[in-house]
Amino acid sequence: MNSYQDRILYSSLRDKVISAEQAALFFKDNTIVGCSGFTKAGDSKAVLSALAQRALTDPLQITLITGASLGHNTDGNLAASNVLKRRMPFQVDPVLRKKVNNGEVLFIDQHLSETVEQLRSKLYDTLDIAVIECALIKEDGSIVPTTSVGNSATFATLANKIILEINLSIPVTVEGIHDIFDTGDFPRKIIPIMAADSRIGTASIPIDPAKVVGVVITHTQDSPAEIAPPDAQTLAIAGHLLDFFEHEVKVGRLKKSLLPLQAGIGKVANAVLGGFVEGDFHDLTMYSEVLQDSTFDLLDSGKMTFASGSSITVSDAYYKKIWAEFDRYKSKILLRPQDLSNAAGVIRRLGVIAINTALECDMYGNVNSTHVAGTNMMNGIGGSGDFARNAYLSIFVTPSVAKNNTISRIVPMVSHVDHTEHDVDIIVTENGLADLRGLAPRERAKLMISKCVHADYKDALADYYQRAVKRGGHTPHLLEEAFSWYTSLQQTGSMKPAEVFA
Repeated sequence: MNSYQDRILYSSLRDKVISAEQAALFFKDNTIVGCSGFTKAGDSKAVLSALAQRALTDPLQITLITGASLGHNTDGNLAASNVLKRRMPFQVDPVLRKKVNNGEVLFIDQHLSETVEQLRSKLYDTLDIAVIECALIKEDGSIVPTTSVGNSATFATLANKIILEINLSIPVTVEGIHDIFDTGDFPRKIIPIMAADSRIGTASIPIDPAKVVGVVITHTQDSPAEIAPPDAQTLAIAGHLLDFFEHEVKVGRLKKSLLPLQAGIGKVANAVLGGFVEGDFHDLTMYSEVLQDSTFDLLDSGKMTFASGSSITVSDAYYKKIWAEFDRYKSKILLRPQDLSNAAGVIRRLGVIAINTALECDMYGNVNSTHVAGTNMMNGIGGSGDFARNAYLSIFVTPSVAKNNTISRIVPMVSHVDHTEHDVDIIVTENGLADLRGLAPRERAKLMISKCVHADYKDALADYYQRAVKRGGHTPHLLEEAFSWYTSLQQTGSMKPAEVFA
């Protein structure tokens, strides 16, 4: 199927083919828009960009809801054109981030499993327009998504109008890797996923063709993931985790196949997963959100047998490799709506091992995933909370220092809490691994200082803790000093102890 006509098997929709610029005219001021896309995969390549261009001469603002982040600078272009009034639930764009932190765009940081819940509960009066990328419109009018599912199925159900983007760069052989299941309204249906490879739904998203106001043709590939190679820190973190898993197997708490793995995005997560290629584990599975380069390395190695997620987000080299060898991977992966990939009950049932990245942790195990120095949004909580709260093992990884050692990522008290100590089992830095399970706060603090803190900050944190203990309390703190490390950073450019306790 090389022409777009061959991709539109529901014949009446062939008359709805329009340009991206024509599609952009359907948006009005204060329109609420749901757009496909999950971590730069399967997102709008044309319509939202055309909307940003239109707004330069015809100002308007919208509320934009997606699965997660968008690629191709789309969020940045929309922000620069002042199109975005409100944005949720996740973003990674530096232009949008600046607007968010300046208060020019109202950003709602949500657990990725909750967006559908709010839409279905009619928190918003209406969902005006859904923009959904697909590879194929089938004879029954249903659509085959591309490299992500995200919230597309819910957007298609709830939107008053639908604009479809058919991406001709995605081969139609993608049909078959999606598992679409509608949990319905409250009380929700039971999600009968019993293993990572359980298929419970259909391979396409049902839509009402009468809602489709336009079909836009694109040829643009997803934005590639920017994956830095492992360095000494990330390799050390991976090594500590592999040693930990070996110990858990030895004492009988895990098998060599472990339990289904989930990993956040980025350099640290990829290094950790990459470590399994060389580790003494086998028959691994994944129940996650994003299938990254390391996922396909594990499938190639034979160490992993199956991977379930909500998107395929990979580097350019892996993108080409996957489509060139797609028949080899097709039976080993599934992409699901994010209210399935991030469903609390499924995560708990399967016993997922969750590995996510922290911006910083404190000595009691509280984790900040989102806000730099407690105020400036970085990207968002994403799905880390969905998994941390419900996982069999909730693991957070982070280098112990940043910015040439001027910032300690292990602090007395985190400046913003996304994951409380109650939802955190393991914290790992390049220095070591702290298993916080079964420990009281004072025990956790001693272990964190011993195992995870960088040498430049170890004595200072130990001193803070010892003085806090003298004052007493179940979770000892010196409130007048708890944030002094941040004050020192603002005033001197460093958290180094000499400045902290001068």
